[in-house]
Amino acid sequence: MFSTIALFWAVCLICIINIMRYFSSLRVLLSILRESDPMLYQAVDGNGFFKTNGQFNKQVRLVRYINSQSYINHHDPDVVLLCERMRKQFILTEMLCGVVLLCLIAMMV
Repeated sequence: MFSTIALFWAVCLICIINIMRYFSSLRVLLSILRESDPMLYQAVDGNGFFKTNGQFNKQVRLVRYINSQSYINHHDPDVVLLCERMRKQFILTEMLCGVVLLCLIAMMV
């Protein structure tokens, strides 16, 4: 038999690690955008992206850019590769957060 509490904490840990990987990849993408596409970097508030006074609507613009796969026609293959990787990481993290919620519900029942 397995413990639901142990399963919950294991999935939470995996989810937290994937969230940290996602933010790390996001930092790398922003640094590459600074060099290869300064206009897009400014459009997504590259300087203030991880600051508390950052503009939320510009940050959402980057998420929409990645989720709608607008990066497919980008001239820099590194940006395309990183955006595809981040899209997959976001989907994985979203699924893991769903599993964490399911484990939490199972623990309450």
